[in-house]
Amino acid sequence: MSGTHEGTFEGLRAQLQEAASTFADGPDALEGILLGIVDDVDHAVAEPLEIFPVCHHSPASAVAMARRLREKRPKVVYLELCEDMAPLLTELRNCKLPVAVQSFATEIDGFPAEWSPLSVVAPITEASAEYQAIAYALDTPGVELVLVDRSSDHVFQWDAHGAHTESSPTDPDAPPAEEEAALHGDAVGVEIGDLRPRFAELEEHLLRHGKVRHWSEWWHQYVELPLGDSDHDTYRQVMLLIGSLFRRLAPGDPHRVRVDEDRERHMWTRMREHLAVSGADPADCLYVCGAFHAVSRVQEFGVRGADGFEIGPPTATVWQHGLIPSSHAAIEAQFGLAAGSVSIAATVWAKNVRRSRVEPFRLAGQAGTKKSRAKKAERVPDPVPDLPPSDRLTGFLQQPPALDRLDEAELLGWSVEIVRAARRNGYLASTADAIAVFETSILLAGMRDRARPTPYDFQDAAVTCIEKDSVPGRRDVRRLVEIMMGGDRVGQVGYDALPPLARDVHDRLAPLGLKLQQTGVRRALLDIASQPELERCSDVLWMLRYLMPHGAARPIMGERKLGERPIQESWDLALGTYQRALIELGYEGVSIEQVLEQRLRRTAYGRQATTATVLESVEDATLYLRSRRLAEELGTHALEVLSAERSVDGAPEVLRRVRRLLAYYRTSEPVLPPWIESFVKTGYAHYCTLLPTAFTDEDATVRHVAAMLGFLFSMESLALSLGCDRTQLELAVGQSHPQESSKTALLWAAQVQLGRMTRTELRARCDALLDNPLVVAAYPRYLSGFVHALDPVPGLTDFVVEAVSNAFGRLPDPVLLPWLPMLITTLRSGGSELAPLLIREAGRTFPARLDALDAWVPPWRALPEPVAARPAGGDRGGPGCALLAAHPGTCDAVAALLGCEGGWRTPETGPSGAALLDCHPDTARALEALLATV
Repeated sequence: MSGTHEGTFEGLRAQLQEAASTFADGPDALEGILLGIVDDVDHAVAEPLEIFPVCHHSPASAVAMARRLREKRPKVVYLELCEDMAPLLTELRNCKLPVAVQSFATEIDGFPAEWSPLSVVAPITEASAEYQAIAYALDTPGVELVLVDRSSDHVFQWDAHGAHTESSPTDPDAPPAEEEAALHGDAVGVEIGDLRPRFAELEEHLLRHGKVRHWSEWWHQYVELPLGDSDHDTYRQVMLLIGSLFRRLAPGDPHRVRVDEDRERHMWTRMREHLAVSGADPADCLYVCGAFHAVSRVQEFGVRGADGFEIGPPTATVWQHGLIPSSHAAIEAQFGLAAGSVSIAATVWAKNVRRSRVEPFRLAGQAGTKKSRAKKAERVPDPVPDLPPSDRLTGFLQQPPALDRLDEAELLGWSVEIVRAARRNGYLASTADAIAVFETSILLAGMRDRARPTPYDFQDAAVTCIEKDSVPGRRDVRRLVEIMMGGDRVGQVGYDALPPLARDVHDRLAPLGLKLQQTGVRRALLDIASQPELERCSDVLWMLRYLMPHGAARPIMGERKLGERPIQESWDLALGTYQRALIELGYEGVSIEQVLEQRLRRTAYGRQATTATVLESVEDATLYLRSRRLAEELGTHALEVLSAERSVDGAPEVLRRVRRLLAYYRTSEPVLPPWIESFVKTGYAHYCTLLPTAFTDEDATVRHVAAMLGFLFSMESLALSLGCDRTQLELAVGQSHPQESSKTALLWAAQVQLGRMTRTELRARCDALLDNPLVVAAYPRYLSGFVHALDPVPGLTDFVVEAVSNAFGRLPDPVLLPWLPMLITTLRSGGSELAPLLIREAGRTFPARLDALDAWVPPWRALPEPVAARPAGGDRGGPGCALLAAHPGTCDAVAALLGCEGGWRTPETGPSGAALLDCHPDTARALEALLATV
C-alpha cells in the first residue's frame, strides 16, 4: 500500500523547497517545517487504515463525513471519544440535540479530595462529524462503533487538575454568555479535533492578515467556506495540512505534548487490539480523529506501529455516566469559541446539506431533527473502490479564493429580520436602518477582501447601524444577530434516557399536572388541605429545593418548620431548565431521599464540621426526611464534636438550634430522645469548663459568651434533673475575671441571676460608672453587655431600660452627644435581635401620652412607702392558735387516735403561737428589709 503513494507529493515538495530557499535565502528551519508538513500529510495518507481528520463542530467536516460514509460504507468505525462512554451513545436517539455525554464521580479514590466532584463532558451537535459517525454506526446493520480514546479516569490521571480543558481560553472580546452557558458547569470538556494555533504569535498573525476579529471568524472564512464543496481527497489533505502546521508550530509545553502523544499511543494501541481480536480488514475500517492527532509521529502510529505502550489501570473511583442537556452557548463558553459561532455553524451546516444534496445520517427516532422522507426500500450503494490519492494540495494552495457572488435576497432578508428583532427588544429601528445594515455589510465585506458578506460582517454592520448609546432591553444587537442566525439551541434529555432518580422525581410530581420537562418556569399550586395526596409532592419539592440550585424549585407561598404541617403552597418550578442538576443528582443515588441522607452525612462527618453544622444536619433530617434514626445518629455525633471543640465560636448557633429542637421534641414526642438529653448534660459541663477562659479570651466576643450563659441558664433545670451540679456553674462564674467592659457587664448580670449580687448593688455600680468622668466614654460598651445579657437573663429587661434612661437623664449634652452615635452603632451591631425586648419594656414603662410625661416619675426613682419599725417583742396580733382553742374537737380526735394524754392550756397559762419567731427574730427582720426595697 505504501508503494502506491510514493511520489504523490513530490511536485509540491519541490515547490516548497524552492520557495523556502528563495524567501529564507538558503535552506534553514523554514524548509524543514514546510517539507515536514508535506511528509506528515504523505505519512497519514499512506496509512492502510483510513484516517479521517475532523474539526469539532465543523459543518465542512460533518458534510465530508456523511459523504465519505455513504461512499466507503466501513464496517468498523473507530472514534476519538472516551472509551467508557460507549454504552451511552444508544440513548442519543431519546434526546434532543445538542446534548453532552457525561462521566461524573463524587466518591473519588486515587485523586485529591479537593478535586471532587469529577466531571467530564463530550458535547454532541447535529452539525458535527462525530454525530454523523455515531448515527451511521448505530443504525447500519453489521457496523461496529469502537471508542478508542482514554477513559474518563485517565483524563484526570494524565492531566493536571485545573489545566486539563482541551480548549483555548475564551475570547476576551466576546460578550458575556447567558444562563445557558453554564449548562456544563465546571466539567472538563473532551472534543474531537481542537484545531487552534497553540502559538500565540501565529494566531495573531493570521487574524491580522485575515482581517478578522477572532479565531472562529478566521476558520469560517478561510477553511469552512473553501472546504464546504470540496471532494474527499481535497478535504482530507487540507485538514491534514492544517493539523501538521499547528502541530509543528506548537510551543513545546512538555506536559501538554506528553498528554497528546499518550492519547495517540492509547488510540492506536486500542485499534490494533481490536483488529487482532475481531480479524477486521483495515481497508474496511475508518478512524475518525482530530486533524491534530491524525498526523502523529509516535512510534505506535499505524496498524504496523510499535507495540509496548502500557495503559495503566484506572483508579478505584466510582464513575457514573449519563446524558446532560447542552447548548450552543455552553459549547462556546467551554471551548473558547466566539459567541454565536456554533449557531452560525448550524446555519452553515443546513446550507451545505441543501447545496451539496448530501443526505446526512440521523438516528432513528431522534427528537428535534428533520424526518427523512419515507422510502419503500433503500438500496445500499456499493462501496466506492479506494483509488490511489492524487496530489490535491498543490491545486488547492495555488488557486485563488473563490469569490461567491452576493446573494442580495439573503442579505436583504437578514437586514429586515434584524430590524424587526431590534424593534421587539426596544430599539428605535426603522426601514432606513435595514437599508443601512444592508449597505454597511457589503462595505465591510469589501474592506476585508470578500465579495459576499459573512454572518460576522453582517453582525458588525448591525451593531454599527442599530445599537445606540445604551441597550434598552435584556439583549444587545450582537446577541440578537446570534439568535437570528439560529439561536442558542438548548438540548433536552428524553425521559427514557434519564437516570432512575430523575424519572422517579417526574413520576412523583405527576399529580401536579405540569409539563416539567419543558424549559421555562411552571407555577404549581398545592391545596394540601383539600387534597392530602399532594403532601407527598410537597415533600419532594422541599427536598429538591435543598439539593438543587435556587431557581429549580422556588417556594412562593408556604414554609416548612419543625412541628408544622403544610396547608397551602405555591411553587415556581424550572426542572426542565435545570435538567443537568437533576441528572447529576441521579449519579449520587437512586432516590432523592438517599441523596439527601448522603449529603447530610457528608456535611456532618466532614473535616470542617462544627457542632452547629451537625445540629443543622439533625434539624434538616427531621424536617425533610422525618427520619428519627438519622437524627439520633447525627445527634450522637454532635456530642462527640462538642466534646472535642475548644472554642466558643459556634455557641450562638448551637443555642438557637438546641432550643428549637427541644421545643419540637417536647411538643411532638412523649419523652425526649436520649441523644438530646446527653447533649444538654454534656453541653452544660462543657460550657461551664470554657466559661472562665471565654471571659478573658480576646477572640471570644460578648455575643459568644452571652450564648454560653444562655445555654447554661436556659438548660439549667433540665441539666440538673439529669444529674448535673449547679456548683460547677457557680464556680465557673466565680473564676471569671473579664477585662472588657461589655463582658464585665455580662458577668454582673450572671451574678444577679445566680443571687451573688443584688439589684441594689448592680444599680449602685452603674451609678458609679456615670459619676466617674474617666469611665463615661466606655458606658455604651457596658450597655452592650447588658443588652446581650437579656438572652441568658431576660429578667433584667427593665433594668436595661433604667440604665439607658439614667444615662440620658443624668449626663449633660457635652458628654452625652459625643458618645451617642457610638451607643446607637453598638446596640445595632451587637443587639439587634434583642432590641424588640427593650422596645416592649420601654413601651410598658413610659407613659403613653405626651402630656403625662411631665408628671411621670420613673419607677426606679419612686421611694418605697415607710414601714413602721416594730419592737423585737412587740404585739403579735393576739393569742396564737385561737381557732384551735375555739374548735377543739378535731384536735381531741387526733390526740385520741395518736394516744396522747393531757388537757388544753388556756391562753393565759400557755405559750402563744409561732414562738419560734420570738426566739429567732433576725430572719423576720431580714425578710422585711428585702421586701421593703423591692
